[in-house]
Amino acid sequence: MNKAIEAVSRELANIRTGKASTAMLDGIKVEYYGTPTALKQIASVSAPDPKLLVVQPWEKTIIPDIVKAIQKADLGLNPMVESSMIRLPIPPLNEERRRDMVKLVKKFGEDGKVAIRNIRRDAIERLKKAEKDTKITEDDLHNGQKKVQDMTDGHTTRLDKMVEAKEAEVMEV
Repeated sequence: MNKAIEAVSRELANIRTGKASTAMLDGIKVEYYGTPTALKQIASVSAPDPKLLVVQPWEKTIIPDIVKAIQKADLGLNPMVESSMIRLPIPPLNEERRRDMVKLVKKFGEDGKVAIRNIRRDAIERLKKAEKDTKITEDDLHNGQKKVQDMTDGHTTRLDKMVEAKEAEVMEV
């Protein structure tokens, strides 16, 4: 269940808000000597202010490849090359785009809840099988089911809070 929450957290970090975040570029792969390589492995990415990202590649020769990869990622960013670095100004989001982002945030949250519920189902099935094989008693089965449900509720609540916080962040002008 914790892994499901971590996965949703990573997905939410990639969603663009009005502020610059280096996590926005985490999913970008650049063709580097014929191999798709993560941007962070071939360049340093920083956010010097809330409306700007700066990418400084280790080699000047790969700047055009990085620009292509950023444009191909369709993040709504327009790379500007300045000598040995790439500046990525973060444009403000319009209302329609913010609403689309909120829908995406809710979708990731719902996917996380589905994963948590699947884990709950599998755990309860294992408990029932153990009871059927007389490895645990009926009381142990009920106590185990209650513990699994309590864990599920706790993780679902954590997920809801994460989604709520991200929604508020996206809708903030």
